[in-house]
Amino acid sequence: MFEYFKNKLFRRFKNNEANIHELNYLFWECTMRCNLNCLHCGSDCSKNSSSDDMPLEDFLSALDTIEPKSDNFMVVLTGGEPLMRKDIEQCGREIRKHGARWSMVTNGYLYDQEKHNALLNAGMGALTISLDGLEESHNWLRNNKNSFARADNAISLARSSTRLNFDVVTCVNRKNIEELPLIYNYLLSKSVKAWRLFTIIPIGRAANNPELILTDQQFTEMLGFISRTRKLKTIDIKFSCEGYVGKFESKVRDSGFFCRAGINIGSVLIDGSISACPNIDRSFIQGNIYSDNLFEVWNKKFQMFRDRKWTKTGQCAGCKDYTDCQGNGMHLWHGDKENVLVCHNEKISN
Repeated sequence: MFEYFKNKLFRRFKNNEANIHELNYLFWECTMRCNLNCLHCGSDCSKNSSSDDMPLEDFLSALDTIEPKSDNFMVVLTGGEPLMRKDIEQCGREIRKHGARWSMVTNGYLYDQEKHNALLNAGMGALTISLDGLEESHNWLRNNKNSFARADNAISLARSSTRLNFDVVTCVNRKNIEELPLIYNYLLSKSVKAWRLFTIIPIGRAANNPELILTDQQFTEMLGFISRTRKLKTIDIKFSCEGYVGKFESKVRDSGFFCRAGINIGSVLIDGSISACPNIDRSFIQGNIYSDNLFEVWNKKFQMFRDRKWTKTGQCAGCKDYTDCQGNGMHLWHGDKENVLVCHNEKISN
């Protein structure tokens, strides 16, 4: 009975959040260039991307349309690899001057002591670093023999700053699934306080690489590992927001599954396109900062994100968990949108 009322209240909360749709996180895809050539890259980024970096002034003009900005509002610099931009510190300083806090997602390869100090001085308040296994498995996925050592150094630097809100994210795949307890011990030794685990979906470079995609049994094992580790209360470990996981919901997250794309999360993509989180298929684009007012688009569009009844199709049409899942993560709808790309709950059930 308790679970019934808890779920009912959480559904009401999600509906209310969709109606209010306060913009809390704005991702800025500031570059599509990357210094690595990762096997799982959904964006297929490269060092010599054909897409030019977005001029800082263009993004700031779009940012200025958001008034007033909530106390929770955060700009998240992403890419590509944000540190490929030589003006990254200036970007951070100007974002702060324009009334917003900012953070960054990085592979850590270019993150050294000098860069660390410069970014903190530019007002960086939060940082996410990718670590995808111990040395061999991380370097394999990142396709670079020095990547683990660089990420390890970046983690050490991030943990040295007490005012930096910092976490590590790991893409779990068939090569590192058995290493999760060892990665956990490594992170404890580095005094890491927060760890988020993702799986890899079959898009971009990962589309035709079965080594990257967990089997159903491995997926369930990963959720079991997260559940057991959370009970230790030694590290804030959780499964990402990527999908609904049925009976594991209360065991692997602080609250139930809630894809906030288009509800609290928006993005400005490299060409100025306005969307939700950058992982979402480009067919969901809602406008463009070069022709539209960003905040007007946020307030007046995004209907497909805030009312997701259209996802009740294909395998989702008759699902008993649809009310809580609502078609899984928005990034899992591609192409003709007649079927969700991955059903996480189905992986547990099989």
